[in-house]
Amino acid sequence: MSNLEDLYREIILDHYRSPRNRGELAVPPATRVEGFNPLCGDEITLYVELEDGIVANVKMMGHGCSISQASASMMGSAVKGKSVEQVREQIRTFKQLMTVHESTLEHDGEPAKVDLRALGELAALQGVVKFPVRIKCAALAWNTLSQGLDELA
Repeated sequence: MSNLEDLYREIILDHYRSPRNRGELAVPPATRVEGFNPLCGDEITLYVELEDGIVANVKMMGHGCSISQASASMMGSAVKGKSVEQVREQIRTFKQLMTVHESTLEHDGEPAKVDLRALGELAALQGVVKFPVRIKCAALAWNTLSQGLDELA
């Protein structure tokens, strides 16, 4: 398991050091939405552009801990080119991952139903659940994206 944890740590550090999808988009056509985690000071400004119900582009700016910034980077890569429905499903799956107790592989007392293979690089964030205070860091970009999609609806 140590090798897998090392790999996950490297994925997170790579996204933190070389974040994908950094920048801004013109508003409109993009929607701009801001997220803030008052517990630790993480901030994100997310730009989402839809074309025919597909996430055509995502850009983000902000600052914060390695977990919040890596999660935002991975999220942007994961949702580009997907339909709004697919993105909403990814948000639900990611939030479920953040509630799975790694040691028992349970979610609220039930066997976990998170397909880590379907999450791709996002599975690297599963270790965050060991540190409950960091879950909000990992979820910041996802909550902000959800808010942005709600505004676009």
